[in-house]
Amino acid sequence: MIELGSLLDRMVFYIERGGFIMYPLALSVFFLWYGLGYRYSILQRGNRRSVRILVEKYRNGYTRPPQGIIDEAIVRGLAIVKDHPEHSRDLLDEAFLPYERQIKKFSVMVNTIVIVAPLMGLLGTVTGMIETFNSLADRSLFSQSGGIAGGIAQALFTTQMGLVVAIPGLVVGRILDRRARTIRRELFQIKDLLCGTEKDSDEPTEETT
Repeated sequence: MIELGSLLDRMVFYIERGGFIMYPLALSVFFLWYGLGYRYSILQRGNRRSVRILVEKYRNGYTRPPQGIIDEAIVRGLAIVKDHPEHSRDLLDEAFLPYERQIKKFSVMVNTIVIVAPLMGLLGTVTGMIETFNSLADRSLFSQSGGIAGGIAQALFTTQMGLVVAIPGLVVGRILDRRARTIRRELFQIKDLLCGTEKDSDEPTEETT
C-alpha cells in the first residue's frame, strides 16, 4: 500500500508539473488502453488451422466448442446453410454482421487518440515555452506559475506524455488492425466455402469495405 501511494503521489506530481494539458492526456491513456484491451479480447481467431480445414472438420462432426470468431462463424454458418440452403448467402451476410461490428469496434477511437495525443503534447510544449519566454521577459526565475523552470518542465513533460501515449498505441493498434483484416478476410472465405462459390475472394470487394 505504501508503494502504491508513493506511485500515485508521483503521478499526481508529474501531471501537475505538466500543466492543464496533462489531464486530457492522462484521460486519453485510460480510453486508449481500454479500447486496445477490448479489441485484443475480441480479435481471437480460435483454432489455428486454415478455414478450409476447419469447415471440413465441423461438417464431419467436429464437436470441440468454438474458441474464437472464426470457429463461431463456421458453426453458425453451417447451421444456417443446413436450415436454409436456398438463401444461405444473404442469411450468412446478415448473420456475420455482428462479427463485422465487433471487429471494427473502438478502432476509430484508438486511431484518433494515437493521432491527437502528440498534438496535445505539442500544445503543452508551446504553452510551456510561452511561460518560459514570459519569465525571461520579466527576468523572473520563479513565479507563481513556475517561472522559467516551470515553463521548461511543462514543455518537456507534455511532449513526453504525448509520445508515451501515442507510440505504444500506434504499435499495438497496428498489430490489432492487421489481425482484424485477416479475420475479416477469413469471414468472407467462410461464406464462399459454405455457399460453394469460393473463388479469388480472399479480399473484400470495394463495396463491402
